[in-house]
Amino acid sequence: MAISQQKSQIHRTVLSNGIVLLVTENPACDIVAGRIFIRAGSCHENREQAGLAHLLSTVLTKGCDGLSSLEIAEQVESLGASLGTDVTSDYFLLSLKTITTDFPEILTLAARILRSPTFPESEVELERRITLQNINSQKEQPFSVAFDKLRKAMYGNHPYGVSILGEESSVSGLTGADLSHFHHQYFRPDNIIISIAGRINPSQATDLVEQVFGDWQIPDMELPTLNLSAIPVAPQQITTPQNTQQSIVMLGYLTASMHSPDYGTLKLLSTYLGNGLSSRLFVELREKQGLAYEVSAFYPTRVFPASFVVYMGTAPENTYKALSGLYKEVELLSTSKLSPASLQACKNKILGQYALSKQTNAQIAQIYGWYELMGLGVEFDSQFQEIILQVNAEQAIAAARQYLREPYVSLLGQEPSVNSALEQFSRGIPQ
Repeated sequence: MAISQQKSQIHRTVLSNGIVLLVTENPACDIVAGRIFIRAGSCHENREQAGLAHLLSTVLTKGCDGLSSLEIAEQVESLGASLGTDVTSDYFLLSLKTITTDFPEILTLAARILRSPTFPESEVELERRITLQNINSQKEQPFSVAFDKLRKAMYGNHPYGVSILGEESSVSGLTGADLSHFHHQYFRPDNIIISIAGRINPSQATDLVEQVFGDWQIPDMELPTLNLSAIPVAPQQITTPQNTQQSIVMLGYLTASMHSPDYGTLKLLSTYLGNGLSSRLFVELREKQGLAYEVSAFYPTRVFPASFVVYMGTAPENTYKALSGLYKEVELLSTSKLSPASLQACKNKILGQYALSKQTNAQIAQIYGWYELMGLGVEFDSQFQEIILQVNAEQAIAAARQYLREPYVSLLGQEPSVNSALEQFSRGIPQ
């Protein structure tokens, strides 16, 4: 027996085996997109197996019961469809898209891959080598190295402290048996959300998903629970000497998750500081002072406490000026209220970009499935917009004072420049 409810145009159904199905009917074009979310991101790995979820994402489509990697690829291409996988810290994702008439076939293939992967050892070995190459490649990218150092300092043993790719030591030891065990633990109907958008009505979609997934039974074993330790706030300052043509300067602040009442306010502050050519950091530090090759801020949406990061690429001789400039701009948020014009401009930017992120069926399926997985429900679509509209100057300055006072610092560049910059900065930070 399925339990159904209607949230505006989103139809939500829970199948008897626990699968949550979201359907958004959109007859505008003859395309149906699906997003299958599994609560099985890198946060669900053991630390000694970091990179397991990513490796699984690269191998999942390389063989399933009765089909080889080539046969899967040929079937997808013969339909002119797309089918792929991705993984984040918080979830695993299988994506599919095709014309309406072919959607039952591509969904059936996706279910076969999802439920019965074979993890051929040759494919596991190939993808493991590619992953190790990518890990080594990141070590040659100054921004990636500086951010990796910052992330590890901020999160310590928490999974957010490790790259999705994992580390050389952990990835080197991963096997097909490890992938199979992880799959067996987390890939189960009561841990899955299917979000569909396009030219398909809720009744058709429900019947189709029941037909394809309805016989998938919940296993007897308990679904593993996450028992992650709290993340202590203990700001550190790190330098990474490297003979580069520019210095990478990063400040990081441990802030709130998307479940916090402060989430919308922090989104607005991040947008004000570093979103686009009109942002505060771009105008003040690049345009007026000429310090930055690149400058920005980001505050990713996370289940657990998120990092609020400002960064700049600058000439080695400007390392201290860049570090001091970034720090002062963030500090201003705690001492000076944003003007009504600045607040409104940020709100317009956030809501405009949000509207643009829901133009295609694939984007619609993604955002509603993601909200469901995060435990916010599809109603968060309208709630988010209200949250942003209601942010005021008092909330902005209060959030800055609560979260954006003591930064973690990561500097990468020529050794004399980064060491001198950090020494001067350490002497000058107000206590």
